[in-house]
Amino acid sequence: MTTYNLALIGFGGVNRALAQLIDEDPTRFSHLGFDLKVVAITDLLMGSLVQPDGIAISEVLALPRGATFEAFPGGSATADNESVIRHDAVDIVAEATFTNPVDGEPAASHVRWALEAGKHVTTTNKGPIALHGKVLKHLAEETGAHFAYEGSVLSGTPVLGLARDQFAGLTILGVQGILNGTSNYVLGRMEAGLSLNDAVAEAQAEGYAEADPTADIGGSDVQLKVAILANELLGADIAPEDVDTTGITDITADHIINAAREGKRYKLIGTARRDENGKLTATVAPEAVAADHPLANIPGATNAVSFETDLLGTVTITGPGAGRIETAYALITDIIAIHAHEKEKVNV
Repeated sequence: MTTYNLALIGFGGVNRALAQLIDEDPTRFSHLGFDLKVVAITDLLMGSLVQPDGIAISEVLALPRGATFEAFPGGSATADNESVIRHDAVDIVAEATFTNPVDGEPAASHVRWALEAGKHVTTTNKGPIALHGKVLKHLAEETGAHFAYEGSVLSGTPVLGLARDQFAGLTILGVQGILNGTSNYVLGRMEAGLSLNDAVAEAQAEGYAEADPTADIGGSDVQLKVAILANELLGADIAPEDVDTTGITDITADHIINAAREGKRYKLIGTARRDENGKLTATVAPEAVAADHPLANIPGATNAVSFETDLLGTVTITGPGAGRIETAYALITDIIAIHAHEKEKVNV
């Protein structure tokens, strides 16, 4: 039985959920041939904690708001991310800090430090993949580490893994999706008669939207995801700024009403597609889609991706695009892939 030592970089909802799952059932993954042990945690507010023999997760989870790791053996009130990531006790780095859509930092540096040290990495962060994916993947190849990022598009819904593993015998001609649950929720509430501002306020109250919803309703969140899908699934080499992006900020009640009269519904859709000559088109824009469109009836904060393939036609997968447990499951999916990677190296 293999035991992987984890470093949790960022101890917000996602990595906290992963830690809780491990603490509640330490043998949860034994049937897959491995166990997980948390040996390090860093957090901007809580500091750093490294205990090579394993951290008592229940004690950490019980800390009151505002507390730091300073009182723990191996603890500090300062988050020394690089030192923790490069620590000899760490096998896998689970990176779940915030996404910076401009430069991908600090997550991009977290991933780079881990790969430089030969550590496997799983991240839910869009920034490093969309902005630095090619460089980071090359670094992983050089050091023999595995770089996994299933959660960067639809959290726990396995879009990238599905395409990589189950669609290996197909040619993917294009992909389009509802890639942001907040904007989808807002458009749905506008159908019910709310104004854009009121729908956004409701989404914030429900926990679907951040205090600053610009990335969601302005389209930049989807822009990053479309860049990832284009590069990963269509063999493109584009940056987020290459994705022509329009959000939903200009959608009004009149747009919604006029679309409904035609039997259509507005959705914010991210698209990446190659034409018959191989030219790539990548866009984010609100579209009024007909009732028979595969994305027309995706409700609330749910996300969906439709794959256009040569042999199966259109295949659509729906699922959550957010949530603590759901996103933590994406990290688990990546860790399973890392374990498979390690087994392959042994068998070569």
